[in-house]
Amino acid sequence: MTDSSAETGRDYRETLFLPQTEFPMRAGLPKQEPLWLERWAKLDIYGRLRAKAEGRPRFELHDGPPYANGHIHIGTAMNKILKDFVVRSRQMLGHDAPYMPGWDCHGLPIEWKVEQNYRAKGRSKDDVPKREFRAECRAYAGEWLDVQRTEFQRLGVQGEWDSPYTTMAYASEAAIVSEFLKFVDNGLVYRGSMPVMWSPVEQTALAEAEVEYHDKVSTTIHVRFPLRGVKKDGSAIPGALTGAHVVIWTTTPWTIPGNKAICFSPTISYGAYKVLAADAEGFTPWARPGDLLIVADALWEQTAAAGNIVKFERVCDVDPDGFVCSHPFSRLDTYWDYPVPLLAGDHVTDEDGTGFVHTAPGHGAEDYIAWMGAKEWHRGEAIPHTVGEDGAFLPHIPRFAGLEIVRTSGKKTGQDGPANGAVIEALIEAGLLLARGRMEHSYPHSWRSKAPVIFRNTPQWFVAMDKPFGDGKTLRERALASIDATDWTPKTALNRIRAMVEGRPDWLISRQRAWGVPLTIFVNSDTGDILNDAAVNERVRAAVAEEGADAWFDRPASEFLGDGYSPDEWEKVTDILDVWFDSGCTHAFAIENNPAHKWPADVYLEGSDQHRGWFQSSLLESCGTRGRAPYEAVVTHGFVMAEDGRKMSKSLGNVIAPDQVANQYGAEILRLWASSQDFTADLRIGDAIIGTSVDAYRKLRNTVRYLLGALDGFEDAERLPVAEMPSLERWVLHRLSELDATVREGYAAYDFKKVYGALFNFCIVDLSAFYLDVRKDSLYCDRPDSVRRRACRTVMDAIFDRLTAWLAPILPFTMEEAWLSRFPSDDGSVHLRDFPETPAEWRDTDRAARWSVIRRLRRVVTGALEVERREKRIGSSLEAAPVVHVADPAYRAAMEAEAPGEVDDFLAEIAITSAAQLVEGEAPSGAHCLEDVADIGVVVNRAKGRKCARSWKISPDVGSDARYPDVTARDADAVAWWDAQHGKGN
Repeated sequence: MTDSSAETGRDYRETLFLPQTEFPMRAGLPKQEPLWLERWAKLDIYGRLRAKAEGRPRFELHDGPPYANGHIHIGTAMNKILKDFVVRSRQMLGHDAPYMPGWDCHGLPIEWKVEQNYRAKGRSKDDVPKREFRAECRAYAGEWLDVQRTEFQRLGVQGEWDSPYTTMAYASEAAIVSEFLKFVDNGLVYRGSMPVMWSPVEQTALAEAEVEYHDKVSTTIHVRFPLRGVKKDGSAIPGALTGAHVVIWTTTPWTIPGNKAICFSPTISYGAYKVLAADAEGFTPWARPGDLLIVADALWEQTAAAGNIVKFERVCDVDPDGFVCSHPFSRLDTYWDYPVPLLAGDHVTDEDGTGFVHTAPGHGAEDYIAWMGAKEWHRGEAIPHTVGEDGAFLPHIPRFAGLEIVRTSGKKTGQDGPANGAVIEALIEAGLLLARGRMEHSYPHSWRSKAPVIFRNTPQWFVAMDKPFGDGKTLRERALASIDATDWTPKTALNRIRAMVEGRPDWLISRQRAWGVPLTIFVNSDTGDILNDAAVNERVRAAVAEEGADAWFDRPASEFLGDGYSPDEWEKVTDILDVWFDSGCTHAFAIENNPAHKWPADVYLEGSDQHRGWFQSSLLESCGTRGRAPYEAVVTHGFVMAEDGRKMSKSLGNVIAPDQVANQYGAEILRLWASSQDFTADLRIGDAIIGTSVDAYRKLRNTVRYLLGALDGFEDAERLPVAEMPSLERWVLHRLSELDATVREGYAAYDFKKVYGALFNFCIVDLSAFYLDVRKDSLYCDRPDSVRRRACRTVMDAIFDRLTAWLAPILPFTMEEAWLSRFPSDDGSVHLRDFPETPAEWRDTDRAARWSVIRRLRRVVTGALEVERREKRIGSSLEAAPVVHVADPAYRAAMEAEAPGEVDDFLAEIAITSAAQLVEGEAPSGAHCLEDVADIGVVVNRAKGRKCARSWKISPDVGSDARYPDVTARDADAVAWWDAQHGKGN
């Protein structure tokens, strides 16, 4: 800012009060962040926070447990970062906000990995004793738990990392057993046989939360079911329908052997169509002239096209009610020689297919419901079993015994097995296949093996959703009431989970696996009744608490049954609990009755997929045992996608790993990215987006660095009372007051983007581009004891005090570095602070309104100066003396209110020019204007006078102090002060 003077030969640079700081411009985050983690661990910052917060209102974020298998990915990293924002901000808002991380250690994901390890060695888990296999699952989970713990900590997440909760801890398994037995005691647990999603590859039932949907190409078939001549009531069918066939369409040919009925809709119009001609190039159609086919009228044309029917006539209307068909395979084997009734079903539409739905009650939920409602047909008989655990037809099924539906081994694992082809060939042999095709559609797959699932009727254990208990309400009713009483973010999440709970079936809680908590019950060998004895249950719980769930498998039944029951009469159930039941119990053993935590939790925060997973299982578990949800609020985030909006995938090469970002840029960049996003929707990340966050971080860091440099040497004695401050400083304090409210509201509402946006804009727009730019001259050139400079440094101290606290939850590493750079301490930390209270006197809405007017005026002046620089008519803005013409007197009124009697000097100060003039009236022709500020025009003149050798201002008063003939009077006064402080005379 200073020139060497030609008049005095003095270099004034030494007299400037330039910023001084050791806070580096380059952060070096990848190297520095691990050092900060070591320091926080050594100083036990988390433990000190707990001690400091004793007696405060408790705030509990209960951690949803990730699976302890594999490295964390960008989604789990973001999840933990968001939780850290919540915990850190609530702590600094004045709460006691503990955080206990947890892990889900049971279930299929871990067991499947251990099985893969066995297969790689040419072994099968069936070759290993169950206890040994379970021990390997426990060891596998423990190893990955340690890996993930380190990866989460690397992100800067603080919590009880040395004492997390795990579902596989003995105490946790005992608690899960206890929670399960509460459902038994409530009479909600029952064994039923109904179709469930079944993974033939993993040979276990799957819950909806364990399924993901992928596109699959399926074989479609149109099948003719011969219409019997006699209706259900014994009356004859209309003569016009003699020899007719009801046509169904399905994407699962393998379910035809399990067919028991056909469903129709009473609201759909059906007709009988006679085939007159069929033709196809290259093969003979299965449709033949004279065939009489019954199909929904709205779907006849597409049915005819599928069957290559080129000519036809509609014979008559058809009302299917009461009709009965024969099974297509009754022509091949007496096994299928039974009536196939037509049943009315609400699920039938005329949007695709034929308007008739083939119904195999052992292979579909709607099929099951429709068949079980037709008591006059099934007469209480059990649902037929056609497919075994391995996904192959059972030995008693003629023609198809042993054929796989989905291949379960080898290189073709997950592909269609031979079952579909065999069924189609049998239909051709029977002469009842009408058409065959292919269709790509969304189909459920196991999220672990990635293989398609099937619907298979099996005996399973369920929790009843609609059975009244306790106070007479059902589990569904309690859950729906709790959903309505919970605060959901975003608000749309309420409708989403409500619809899921309203329409969900009974809770399937059993799995046919080895690694997990067993259903610790005995059933009567003759009646199937569950033994519910308090003494037996307590012996089971105590044994599990002592040696884990292995006790159930290892100890003899007699040890649990005691003397009151005979092991010969009571069968020990060996199925394990659905892993979602395990995680749904975490509130019971992690936070309830834990003096360091709080129940119910204030908030659960997970991804949107947990509406059908952990949010819902926790809701159902707690409503079934405590009558309410285990949370007051639920916050949902979206999925992290690649930069182009596609799902991340190794095959596409678009995966961004958390450690990749941390090692290259620092975890702080990942945290800043997370804070800048609307996390309630799906998010995107990629190199360009990371680059934007790096740039934003650099700007924030430079703002903090400038504050540190400008505050060098600041002490309380320099502090200036608010009443004595210039208008500009009082406006900044008002902005701090506004920000204080915004930050507190944003953190409290989990709106981290709002917090980030407000603070980033304040740093870049209000500080860097305006306030600090304007005040550089005063900071560098005013004497240190001047009112203006003292006011500026007092305000900057307040800014630094608040920014480092407000940004600490988002940028914990950088704010710690900044805080300790200014206030070095062996054991201090910015994270031991609370958000500073803001004095009420700082809020000044009238002044803020005036400054809004002034800054609008300044924007026009700044634009005019930029034009002059671009045209090279001036170099620095200090060479200018703009004349500002204002048509609206409100501009002068605002300026006079903030700088009475000094409007022109005030204008020059905020415009960073050597002089300025405010003139009321219309602007002359050629004045610079902005389209959106038409009532202001600026004419830029060159400043008059000489250039100050110290501040570079051009002023007539340069040389007014004879001691310093080449500087302004203001600068001369500052130099004289500096000389006196350093023992120099003029």
